[in-house]
Amino acid sequence: MSYERYRDWLEEAIDDLEAAIELFRVGKWSKACFYSHQSVEKGLKALLIKKLRVYRHTHSVKALLDEALSKINFPDGLARAAGKLDRYYIPTRYPNAWPSLPPHKHYSREDAEEAINIAREVLELVKKILEGDP
Repeated sequence: MSYERYRDWLEEAIDDLEAAIELFRVGKWSKACFYSHQSVEKGLKALLIKKLRVYRHTHSVKALLDEALSKINFPDGLARAAGKLDRYYIPTRYPNAWPSLPPHKHYSREDAEEAINIAREVLELVKKILEGDP
């Protein structure tokens, strides 16, 4: 893998966060949660590729964070909050993840707002770390 591809992952992470914000504006709470997860997943992959020279084929924000935290300092509260985003990967999209009702009926404005705020904070930190890297 070309380690310069981290930029592509970072750009995609930023684009996913912008999508989450747009979906939030039109009241698509579950989709805003999902794209917030995607944003953080891709941002962390960019960080791991650039700083640790590894690519991990996982969709778990917690797993990516665990690896990043072995070498990169993240504020404790932010790492814990970001780890919560894994709950938005599958259940926001698949009806069989719930005993009843479609996924979009299980998420609220507050869920989406929290997910976007977490994603925004993580991406800002990722960008700051990457900009400080030669």
